[in-house]
Amino acid sequence: MTMAATLPIAQPARRGALRRLSDALYCHRGLALAALLVPPLLWFGVVYLGSLFALLANSFFALDEFSGVVDRSTLTLQNFRDLFDPANLDVVWRTVLMATAVTLACTVIAFPIAYTMARYARGPRKALLYIAVMLPLWSSYLVRLYAWKLLLAKEGAIGWVLAELHLGWLLDALLATPGIGGPSLSFSRLGTFVVFVYMWLPFMILPIQAAIERIPGSLIEASGDLGARGATTFWRVIFPLAMPGIAAGSIFTFSLTLGDYIIPQVIGDSTMFIGQVVYRQQGVAGNVPFAAAFSLVPIVVIGAYLWFAKKLGAFDAL
Repeated sequence: MTMAATLPIAQPARRGALRRLSDALYCHRGLALAALLVPPLLWFGVVYLGSLFALLANSFFALDEFSGVVDRSTLTLQNFRDLFDPANLDVVWRTVLMATAVTLACTVIAFPIAYTMARYARGPRKALLYIAVMLPLWSSYLVRLYAWKLLLAKEGAIGWVLAELHLGWLLDALLATPGIGGPSLSFSRLGTFVVFVYMWLPFMILPIQAAIERIPGSLIEASGDLGARGATTFWRVIFPLAMPGIAAGSIFTFSLTLGDYIIPQVIGDSTMFIGQVVYRQQGVAGNVPFAAAFSLVPIVVIGAYLWFAKKLGAFDAL
């Protein structure tokens, strides 16, 4: 009798508490937003920012040259001083130049594709273009990489096609160029550049396409009505309004190139990039403090790039 008497009272009380909570979340939108964002932000803070702080802390330790054990009893700035050695600075500049070149090439190639997808493609044609852009992402990263290694090999398909077209002299001239050439495309810096562009191109096409789709067609028509030529309309209307998409895509291509160590290790000559140095110092040499210090270089470079892009107004229309 007691339980039967209390059940009808407890359930309305529970429903009343849920109703009050629902009313509070509905009336106070900031509280609802906080309830949605606090759990992922806590996870982000603990996992991501915590790992970055651990990385920064390890960079202040030293490696015992005799035992190979990390000495955490004393703090030192020697790892950061070693970053300014000419050999390490050469690695940094080489990686930054490669990332810049890849970003520029991806922008030039991606813009006409993205513009076609946004302005001219409709229905099945647009779906086909989306599939063509995203299809490489559906296969394994390593499968695509080793497929390119076969294509770029000395006896590969690219060399065979150029030989059949009597353009072997062009390939030989490229491979003989100092700084980018080598024994074959698969063992040259030019081959590394080509594979980087192929790998990260979808990450540039999709943001630019999304940005161009948001440009009202009336602006382009008004530009033509006012007598602007196609080039003027592009540089004065389309390109500035598509800049947020270019900035978003460039963040992907630039940062992914900075940190990648697998592509330069499979495709290319023996020149080192930042990712390879970090991988070898941490995995082969066991010098975790110096690897941690070197890992902070891409973070600093990306931070400087974002600051520069913001100063240019690339994020104003986001």
